[in-house]
Amino acid sequence: MLCALGTALAGAGPLGAAAAAQDTEPDTSVRILEISGLIDPVMDDFIRAELDQAVSDGSLALVLQVDSLDVVLSPEDFGSLVDELDAAPLEIVLWVGPSGSDLLGNAAELVNVADLIGIAKGSRIGETGELMLGGEPFGDATARLESVAISAEEAIELGISIGPLEDTSFIGPLLTYVEGFETEPNLESGGISPTTQTRFVQLPLSSQVFHTMASPEVAYLMFVLGLSLLLFELYTAGVGVAGGVGVLALVLGCYGLAVLPTSIVGVALLILSFLAMAIDVQTNVPRAYTIVGLVLFVLGTWLLYDGVTMSWVTGLAGIIGAVLYATTGMPSMVRTRFSTPTIGRRWMIGEMGTAVSDLSPDGTIELRDALWQARTNRATPISAGDAVRVIEIDQLVLEVEPEQGAAKDYRDRS
Repeated sequence: MLCALGTALAGAGPLGAAAAAQDTEPDTSVRILEISGLIDPVMDDFIRAELDQAVSDGSLALVLQVDSLDVVLSPEDFGSLVDELDAAPLEIVLWVGPSGSDLLGNAAELVNVADLIGIAKGSRIGETGELMLGGEPFGDATARLESVAISAEEAIELGISIGPLEDTSFIGPLLTYVEGFETEPNLESGGISPTTQTRFVQLPLSSQVFHTMASPEVAYLMFVLGLSLLLFELYTAGVGVAGGVGVLALVLGCYGLAVLPTSIVGVALLILSFLAMAIDVQTNVPRAYTIVGLVLFVLGTWLLYDGVTMSWVTGLAGIIGAVLYATTGMPSMVRTRFSTPTIGRRWMIGEMGTAVSDLSPDGTIELRDALWQARTNRATPISAGDAVRVIEIDQLVLEVEPEQGAAKDYRDRS
């Protein structure tokens, strides 16, 4: 149900992608859209809405300032976006910047619609892989750029981008090539200053949330966090805060996974891993099912995505977190639950259990189908399988004695 809700959110699109167009006089401005991250349905709606607004306003140009690694739209949706940009009655400018930005994967096919292309120093373009739209967007260099990313300098040499510019570290010099863009001398700096208005536009806050969720790293972490909090809530006697947060995280994680090219096998393995770990959680001691769960978790992390990559740092952090969660966090939480004054623990004193391992003096016992750390008197070691009686509780450790032949306290002189 939760994943279905997340998928429904993915189909619903962003909330408030842009304000409705208003009837205004042509303002001959340049509209600059900041496009970062994967080009997903949220970014698709944002670009289309801002293109309509730019046309309505009579803008000179629409500038796509991009730093993107790939496209996660269907070929039909991406093709429709490209066709809409290509047919727009204004100049489309593509700017890979600021310095250090990348335009990789199928996102690089946006060069198909650009009337003017600029690349900041230190930025790259290429590594398209198999082209989604076909054709030869980079001319003779198209085949090469399927597996290679090139620098701004090489892009200029190949005729892909304009240059050399006076300064490619910011977008200003590129805009002077836009038809109708006006400047005036700047007496203080000795250079020029634009007189044509430029408008920088970002995703609205509500859309940014959904766009962020469609990041491979964020979607993975939110999905795993949601599962872990729901399992935590199952074994606690709280008021449902963890469960509520877990539901929200899981829904957002499911939305991100629905947008991204996700492997059903990877998702299923992650869910099964928590089900396996849950079996051992109720025993308080990690055993075979914990190992099985962690193996499934590693495999699920490895196989989760099919078409996009996730940072190995995020994957490693998730795996380490799962190990600590299953071997330390949850067992400690369950033991603490039964040892807090709110729930009560004095009922254990006098209860009979069975030694799971030898106690000489420390070991493990089973009491009411739960495993507990236990300690006995050194004078009366207990063998595995023997019946034991709880005589005291020391924090999370049960002090026990054999059913028969318990050692007398030296203070008992009777």
